[in-house]
Amino acid sequence: GTHTECAGHISKQSIFIKDVLQNSFFLAMLISVNAESEITKEKIEKEFRENDDYCKALIVRSLPNSESKKNKNYSGTNPAYFSAESINYINSLGIEHLLTDLPSLDKEDDNKLLAHHAFFQEVEAWNLHKTVTEMIFVPDDVSDGLYFLNLQTAAFESDASPSKPLLYKTHLM
Repeated sequence: GTHTECAGHISKQSIFIKDVLQNSFFLAMLISVNAESEITKEKIEKEFRENDDYCKALIVRSLPNSESKKNKNYSGTNPAYFSAESINYINSLGIEHLLTDLPSLDKEDDNKLLAHHAFFQEVEAWNLHKTVTEMIFVPDDVSDGLYFLNLQTAAFESDASPSKPLLYKTHLM
């Protein structure tokens, strides 16, 4: 089900979601991208070109967007994934919270976690204020655009938590 992860999910360090997610309200941009296999930098860039540093969350809805996503067993299906280049581009926009309807940012069958490592930027130290939320569902009647996001998680001492992202339409210009 829908869950939110922090860098502790891929690190050997004890990093907990309750410590990372100090705020649960963010401005978020919802975009829809064709996700037949790989979500590339070009696909993200086409829908989200610039960020004036006010938007801290990006919600990526994959197309086609079927209601069956809510109950789909993705195991063994090699679902779409994010390229490391797309994640580097998302990082360059200042995004701290990435939400997707995919079961993982990464390829199912290679166990390299390249997109996760790129997002959390494991170089010398982990980027400890970032989160990834996977397996969300955004219905088709919710149009792409800017939203106010309330990212609700449980205060577990764990690297991941079940979560409930709620979107509220904004009227910002």
